[in-house]
Amino acid sequence: MTENPKKPVDDIARQAKRMKSNRDNPGPSPLRGIGTFGMIGWSIAVPTVGGAFLGLWLDRVTPKGFPWTLALILAGVVVGGFIAAAWINKEGGDK
Repeated sequence: MTENPKKPVDDIARQAKRMKSNRDNPGPSPLRGIGTFGMIGWSIAVPTVGGAFLGLWLDRVTPKGFPWTLALILAGVVVGGFIAAAWINKEGGDK
């Protein structure tokens, strides 16, 4: 019985190709989901809190004709939502 000497070489090449593919395209990770959740949270929280502080300052230095704090909190939520949506689209675009 003669054994094909090329068969082990083909097996090794196929295994190396599979390992490289797995390394280049890792599967979903639970830690990635937690990181995404945190990034989305910060994307919304930072503009919202920034708007609140800016609104409080404007309420102190301008006449009391307009509720700057409320308006800028809402603006911060909207801006944060756009930032989060853009980040999600960028991350989801490579799949």
